[in-house]
Amino acid sequence: MTFEKVIFYFFAILLIFAAVRVITVRNPVHAALHLVLAFFTSSALWLLLEAEFLAITLVLVYVGAVMVLFLFVVMMLDINLTPLREGFVRYMPIGFVIAVVILLEMGMIVGREFFGLDQYSSPVPHPADYSNTEALGNVLYTVYVYP
Repeated sequence: MTFEKVIFYFFAILLIFAAVRVITVRNPVHAALHLVLAFFTSSALWLLLEAEFLAITLVLVYVGAVMVLFLFVVMMLDINLTPLREGFVRYMPIGFVIAVVILLEMGMIVGREFFGLDQYSSPVPHPADYSNTEALGNVLYTVYVYP
């Protein structure tokens, strides 16, 4: 296992932990802080995919603006979420089905040799001077520009 895979799995497990804590923690401020952690770890995953622009945009927009506003509102309103959490058990079977489907999809991705999915080709490698931010800008201002 390469170092990149170890880092990927570390951030993926941390992201799953943070996402689960967002919906299971009782304090809304703690939930917002776990959401910030989830945004940072997903940004790290974007960096591992060499999508620097998307990673920086995620941190600036979501963590820098939206979550600060959300934390401010939650702290100022002092919301009591106990009545909202009472109906949580009713949705447990639906959540379980969705979790099983997601686990099956992740298993098919991780064990692609077992399912015969490794026959699909890998993406073409990029040249050394390739920049995804430059490519995104070129596409936005040439192909998708509004006439």
